[in-house]
Formats: sequence, structure tokens, C-alpha cells
Amino acid sequence: MKFNMKTKYAHSPEDIAHYDTEKTREEFLAQGLFNEDEVNLVYTYNDRMIFGGVVPVNESLEIKLDKQLGVSFFLERRELGFINIGGKGFVEIDGQKEEIEPHDGYYIGMGTKNVVFSSIDKENPAKFYVVSTPAHKKYPNKKLAYKDSIAMPMGDQEHMNKRVIHKYIDASIMDTCQLQMGYTVLDGGNSWNTMPCHTHARRMETYLYLEFAEPDTRVIHFMGKPDETKHIFMNPEEAVVSPSWSIHCGVGTGSYSFIWAMCGENQTYDDMDQVKMQDLK
Repeated sequence: MKFNMKTKYAHSPEDIAHYDTEKTREEFLAQGLFNEDEVNLVYTYNDRMIFGGVVPVNESLEIKLDKQLGVSFFLERRELGFINIGGKGFVEIDGQKEEIEPHDGYYIGMGTKNVVFSSIDKENPAKFYVVSTPAHKKYPNKKLAYKDSIAMPMGDQEHMNKRVIHKYIDASIMDTCQLQMGYTVLDGGNSWNTMPCHTHARRMETYLYLEFAEPDTRVIHFMGKPDETKHIFMNPEEAVVSPSWSIHCGVGTGSYSFIWAMCGENQTYDDMDQVKMQDLK
């Protein structure tokens, strides 16, 4: 097993105003997350979220972050969510093993000692996108099947933002300390996500873009202050960090999907600060 964890620091809006393209990508873009028999994680100082990819092919994989976090085991003071973006796999949680279908997810509460990932078919391995945030209380582990996720249609064809938001980890339907996580799928012929855009100063967010064909399709992620935006061209299965003060939206040359994950001090969705289209620069 190969293990990598990179650190990305927090920034003020004044910092990134001076960043060129390469510096913006270096600070906010996460690449190379899904490699065979590797655990590749990013630790962002924005609300101390950890996110990344686990791809078990020839062996089972376990995230071990005791020394790095100053704890006895990874989830001693954290909760964890994941969504499988690959083939069928297994997760074994403190000795209890369950099959995970494509697009299925899981919430694993604080205090869980062992989480082991494996694939059923190494020719079509599972790819686990994992997200972990600090926690203060143990909530029950819960399997989150794609078929049972809350599907919320959004947008319309006229504005090219027709999509379905699938909620997996959401405080309105289950107990969670601060982690929220879901999967958004754009309809064919639509290109915009989270547009009109917004900010939410009480929560940071990450987007993992996936399910579009390279090189025929490109997705461009927009970030920054509404009146001083920057953009990042994304490849499939790359993620981007969005600070709480930043807008977060994207457009593609074809349809695509993305997994969003949030954490912070507020779990409600009615505290978003909407940005007027004419205020974007």
C-alpha cells in the first residue's frame, strides 16, 4: 500500500488576489487522488477537512492517521463519509463487512477504530471518495444506498442548469456532527452547476468533479470573491477546495457530475448568501 497526504493551508481573499494560474491550482486543486492500491488524501486547514481517494485493487486498504493527527487512531475525534465512484467493493467497519455498490455511500461515526476498504473485481475496482471532519460526539454508523438518497431536482433547461441533487449525509435526515455530503448529476444538454452562485460564510466546501469524458469535455470551476473571481480547468476525478468566503460553481462543455462535501458551524441550507448575476466580475 502507498499512502500520501498533502496539506493545503487556509488563505484570505487578499492572498489569492495576487495568484496566477499555476499558484491558484497549486493551492486549491487536488489531483492524483485515485491510483491503484493507494490512499491519497488532502488535509485542508479550511475547517480541518480531510478528503481523498482509496482504490483497493490487489490488497485491502485502511486509512491510518494516528501520528499525523496526534491521536490513537484515525477516527478517535473525527467522523467519516464516503461515496463509491467505481465498481463493487466492500467496507469492513470494526469487523463488520458490507458490500458497497457503485454510487453507494456510508457515514461512519467518531470512535470507530478500523475501516478497511476492498474491491470485489480488481478488473473493475471500487474507488472510494472519502471525506472526514472533526467531531464532538459519536453518532450511529449508517449505510447510505444511492437508491435511498434524497433526490432533489433543481434548475431548468432554459438556464442550462437542470440537475438532480442526491443528499447522502444531511442533518435534516440523520445525525451528524458537521459533515454533509451529496452527489449532483446534471441532465444531458446542461452545463452549469450552482448557478446562480452563492457563498456561505459558515461552511467550507469541496467539489469532486467526475463522470465526463476527457479530452472531449472540460469542466471549469469558478471560485473567489464575487467581484474578483478566478477559474480552474478540471480533469475527471479531480477535487477543488472552496473556502467559506468564496463562490463555488462550475460549467462544462458537456454534462458531468460532482460530489460535494461541507463542514462548518452551520448545517442549515437557508443561510446561503445569494450573489446577483450582475455583481459577478
